[in-house]
Amino acid sequence: MAKARPDRRARPEPGSFTAAEAAEVEEERLAEAAAEESRITRARRAIRGLAVDTRPLREHRDFRLLWTGELISETGHQMTRVAILIQVYAITGSAAAVGLTGLIELLFLLVATVGGGSIVDRVDRRRLLLLTQVAFAGVSTLLLLNAVGSSPPVWVIYLGAGLTAGVSGIASPTRAAMTPRLVPREQVPTALALNQVMWNATMVVGPAVGGVVVAISGVQWAYGIDVLTYGATITAAFLMRPMPPTGESTQARGTKAIREGFAYLRGRPVLQSTFIVDLIAMIFGMPRALFPVLAVTEFHGGPALVGMMVSAIAVGGVLGALTAGWVGRVRRQGLATLVAVGIWGVCIVGFGLATGSLWLALAFLAVAGGADVISAVFRGSILQLSVPENLRGRLSGIHILVVTGGPRLGDFESGIVAVLFTPIASVVLGGLACVAGVVVLGAAVPQFRRWRVGDET
Repeated sequence: MAKARPDRRARPEPGSFTAAEAAEVEEERLAEAAAEESRITRARRAIRGLAVDTRPLREHRDFRLLWTGELISETGHQMTRVAILIQVYAITGSAAAVGLTGLIELLFLLVATVGGGSIVDRVDRRRLLLLTQVAFAGVSTLLLLNAVGSSPPVWVIYLGAGLTAGVSGIASPTRAAMTPRLVPREQVPTALALNQVMWNATMVVGPAVGGVVVAISGVQWAYGIDVLTYGATITAAFLMRPMPPTGESTQARGTKAIREGFAYLRGRPVLQSTFIVDLIAMIFGMPRALFPVLAVTEFHGGPALVGMMVSAIAVGGVLGALTAGWVGRVRRQGLATLVAVGIWGVCIVGFGLATGSLWLALAFLAVAGGADVISAVFRGSILQLSVPENLRGRLSGIHILVVTGGPRLGDFESGIVAVLFTPIASVVLGGLACVAGVVVLGAAVPQFRRWRVGDET
């Protein structure tokens, strides 16, 4: 008769079975422990594979200074952005007037960006960064002084918005062109992802805090806080090492330098498509100018709700950037960009159709923000790794013109469509146009759809 084996799951006392059986039980226990440890190790690796790499912040002092300074200063800047929208709507009561803000900003941005790109390639970028931050603080001071009056003229707000956009047209390409010289080439995509974390974090905190500040204390307090926050990047610029231009960068000047930047784009359909796809998303699928209108007419809220809407996009952006560790393993970055922008458009349609539920609408905006960040990381990587150093400032200027000019055109477009139809129709039609534009671009430029890392742009 076979000897009964002990029930190993019950883990009997050591004296209740033989030494051989005890050894077998211990072997199984060790095997189970090893398997469990292996599962934990795989889980940790998966999490690390998703999480953004922080080495550029840990290993490179000047990148850390710039990143930290911008984190503070951009938060204040975003407070001013939402305060401008709220103030214009409070004075005029018109969606078209709010949309006009975007058009004015675009005109200033166009002039500054096209001319500013060549300046970025010819001067010390650290010094230029410092000057732009001082200029930002000056413009916010103008908006502050205008807001403390009893009847602030709206044209001063338009002027302040335009000047802020104009300074951004120089400051943004300056920061973008600095990044590849602050970190090694292999860390550029990671540094860009970290920049997305920073920018989107400021767009979470800035508009949300700005909306609350405006609701409680008025727009003048939002402008005043913005003035103070620029001190962070000014301090960072003082502490950073100089970043003079390369010898090759100083050769072309004036209109010749500008022409060189645009000439580089000729015959490069993939690089051109990175600009076009963002314009499609931002012109048709960015209903930011309608947030003050929708907050009142659809959600029965006020300035704080406007801040929540703007912040919802950025919340998704932060989550998308923090989990962007996988983007470096994607080879077909052109197709990935098209998919991400398509998701953005679908979510904007969802936002427009979900106005009966505030939290569902905010959730759609958050998912849209995550998709936008992934698109931005891919587009930025294609640009920064394919453009030579002596043209990086000018091409970054064109890139910034697209990235920041597109939403301004979107403000104007969504405001006009809202007047012709309704605010909800403007949002939904814009999202659908975004999706259609992505499909058309993918079919019209197959090189972009098929592009892989290492291919020609």
